[in-house]
Amino acid sequence: MGRGRVQLKKIENKINRQVTFSKRRGGLVKKAHEISVLCDAEVGLIVFSNRGKLFEHSSDTCMEKILERYERYSYAERQLASNDTTLESHWTFDYAKLKAKIELLERNHRNYMGQDLDRMSMKEIQSLEQQMDISLKHIRARKNQVMHESISELQKREKVMQEQNNMLVNKIKEKKSRAQEMQLRNPHDDPSSSFLLFPPLPSLNTGSSSQGEARRMSELELTLEPIYSCQRGCFGVCTTRNTMK
Repeated sequence: MGRGRVQLKKIENKINRQVTFSKRRGGLVKKAHEISVLCDAEVGLIVFSNRGKLFEHSSDTCMEKILERYERYSYAERQLASNDTTLESHWTFDYAKLKAKIELLERNHRNYMGQDLDRMSMKEIQSLEQQMDISLKHIRARKNQVMHESISELQKREKVMQEQNNMLVNKIKEKKSRAQEMQLRNPHDDPSSSFLLFPPLPSLNTGSSSQGEARRMSELELTLEPIYSCQRGCFGVCTTRNTMK
C-alpha cells in the first residue's frame, strides 16, 4: 500500500516534530539550491526553528547582498504605492480647484459683457465698474501710443519724400541753367534758327513781367533789323533796273 496523505497540522510529539523539521529543512534547502542552479536565480532562504535557532541558505556567497536588494525593492514598492495615493489625492484636489477657477472666470466674463448682473451686490457692481474704468484707461493709452507711432512713421516717410522731391527740383534747375548758358554762349550762330525759335513762356513773377516783355521786344527788333534792311536794298535795286529800262 502507498503512503497516505499527511495531514497538515502541528505535530504534538516534540521528537517527531524535531525529526520532521530537520528532514523538511534539508529538502527545502535542496530545492532552493536546485532552482538557483537550474534557473540562474538569486535565492535567499531564512528559517527559524521553534527554539529560535537560525538556518539560512543563499545562492550568493553573502546573504547580506540579497537582503539589501530585497530592502531596496520593497522600499521602492512602498514609495510607489504611497506616491500613487498622494498623486491621486493631489489630482482630485487640483481638479476641484481648477473647476472652481474656470467657473469664476466664466462668471467674470459674463459680468464684463453686462450679463448676470442681477445676482451682484452694490459693492460688487462698484468694483466691476472700477475694473472696467481701469481697463478702458489702459486701452486708450495703448491706442494713443499706436497712433503716435503711426504718425511719427508717416512724418519720417514725408521727410524722405520731401528730400527726394527737393533733389529732383535741383536737378531740373541745373538742367535749365545749363540750357540757358548754352543758348547765351551761341546767340548769333544761326539767325534764322533764332528767328524761328518760339519765345519763352512768361514767368509767374508779375513784378518782372514788363521788364521781360521789353527785353523780348528789343531782341525781336535786333533780329528783324537785318531782314528789313535786306528787303529794302532789294527793293531799291529793282526800282533802278526798271527806270533804266
